Amino acid sequence: MQIDQLYKIYIEYSAVITDSRQVTNGCLFFALKGNQYNGNQYAEKAIENGAAYAIIDEAEYVRDSRFILVDNTLETLQKLANHHRKELKIPILAITGTNGKTTTKELVSHVLMNKFNLVYTKGNLNNHIGVPLTLLSMTTETQFGVVEMGANHPFEIKKLCEIAEPDFGLITNIGKAHLEGFASFENIIKTKAELYDFLNETNGTIFYNSKNPILSEKVKKLKLSVIPYGDGLNSYTKGNILHSDPFLSLTVTQGNNEFVINTQLVGAYNFENVLASVCVGNYFGIEPYMIKNSIENYTPSNNRSQFIKSQTNTIFLDAYNANPTSIEASLLNFMSLNSENKCIILGDMLELGKDSESEHENVIRLIEEGNFSKIILVGETFFRIHTPENYLKFPVVNLAINWVSENKITNSTILIKGSRGIQLERIVEFL
Repeated sequence: MQIDQLYKIYIEYSAVITDSRQVTNGCLFFALKGNQYNGNQYAEKAIENGAAYAIIDEAEYVRDSRFILVDNTLETLQKLANHHRKELKIPILAITGTNGKTTTKELVSHVLMNKFNLVYTKGNLNNHIGVPLTLLSMTTETQFGVVEMGANHPFEIKKLCEIAEPDFGLITNIGKAHLEGFASFENIIKTKAELYDFLNETNGTIFYNSKNPILSEKVKKLKLSVIPYGDGLNSYTKGNILHSDPFLSLTVTQGNNEFVINTQLVGAYNFENVLASVCVGNYFGIEPYMIKNSIENYTPSNNRSQFIKSQTNTIFLDAYNANPTSIEASLLNFMSLNSENKCIILGDMLELGKDSESEHENVIRLIEEGNFSKIILVGETFFRIHTPENYLKFPVVNLAINWVSENKITNSTILIKGSRGIQLERIVEFL
């Protein structure tokens, strides 16, 4: 079936589902494949549960005309999303980066909602499947799209740009993450910069942090419209941190307007994310007071920069992801807080490949610079490497939970930071 034919079916039914457990009446079910599953096997069940059509790529699962056979369901999903994006003809902003891209996406989207009927990436649907699903969730009523793009291998941002065809782009920063997939830091830089390369070829516009040396160097080679933000004299939007103990407050200067934003975000490392959202909002004509209100009313969730008060402890939960760059920023910020009885619970940084042990050893050296009443490390790498004898180490989170359950931590300020796979958020209820 040709994409234009499938698009006519999509327009009639709109809802696209890739998980047979989430099938709704009248949806299109795309039978995707993974390393441990074959969506074709669930196509018949999807139809039984109300799907209007099942798009499959294995002929043996065809039952009747409601089963649409294609060469490759994933490629078809991506082509359908790109076709839809072309038909919509709306501005799309793509956001990527090593750290802060999800928080920036959330802040930018909340700001732009003041003016546009906007659709943005939900949760962390930022890969080769999530980006098409985000695009296909847009309707003729949508006026603006914000699409988060993630990558853990070279050329993935390039592919996502070809699907979403963004008009605007923003790279939050470039740091060490997913080294196992990228093989080198240089490949990370090249892959993130694929967003710049696409926009340069299509005469797009980028927003960039003028204080970031890597991004600034990349921008010099571009022949497109660039909108800088930061603390430089030439920045379109300028800002300075007032304090971040515990919540970030900053002054922002935009032309003749100067105002203070008191966020509900913990950590000075969120300064760049906030300033990026102010810059984007200003560029698209959002009034300063609306920008201020939108950012101040945003409350982080999903284990990102969360501030939690338990009965006896103050907890900084940032356990959605961790890499050498983000864990250093979190530790330095935590060290700067004016609090007593600081405790850290750190989880392994995953997907670092051959650099894993050396990067975890770097974290141990940074920890030694702090003054912590208790240090708890969770994960196989932290458990394996050499650490001072007073550090508590557990290979898995369940063992850490057992220890915390039996040895209550009270009257402490606690930082919890680790990769998603370590599941450190499970320990919060025992603190």
